[in-house]
Amino acid sequence: MPSHAIRAAGVAAAAACAALLLTALPQAGAAPSFDSQGYVDSTARCSDTAVLFGSTDSSRVAICKTSSGYEYRGVRVRDGAKLILPASGGGGGSYTAINDGITYTVSSSSLVVSSGGGVIRKESWVDFHGPQTSQSSTTSSSAPTTSTAPTSTTPTSTTPLGPPLPAEVGGGR
Repeated sequence: MPSHAIRAAGVAAAAACAALLLTALPQAGAAPSFDSQGYVDSTARCSDTAVLFGSTDSSRVAICKTSSGYEYRGVRVRDGAKLILPASGGGGGSYTAINDGITYTVSSSSLVVSSGGGVIRKESWVDFHGPQTSQSSTTSSSAPTTSTAPTSTTPTSTTPLGPPLPAEVGGGR
């Protein structure tokens, strides 16, 4: 086989591998579709008023204002796992929700997951919509500014949640 044919076959194989690799990698940089209530087709969406919402590399979160206080609405992107909990305003623009000893703290700078005072993980926003606090440097869009709220005593529902919504299905695209 002539060397130019081998070289052309190698270039074609490399191009095919690159195309396959690019389609298998998650799409970075593009924010999920959203409107003033949060992310479209996502658990991280409010039925009434979104106080703030954001997306990290692995999570989508919305803090909603409800008739009884605040609500944390989160989803893990890789598998669509959902978490909906009552939340409380911690002052300074942060909100906290607690589930089985795990605390989820949402501010304009990050989502912090902790247990017993120790940080399990801190996730920085790649997309954030809401009021900024002094420690934040992310970009904001217009969302209502809110003061602190009373702590909700509503128990967490034990009813299983349905399958992930279309925008929440993670994994290999």
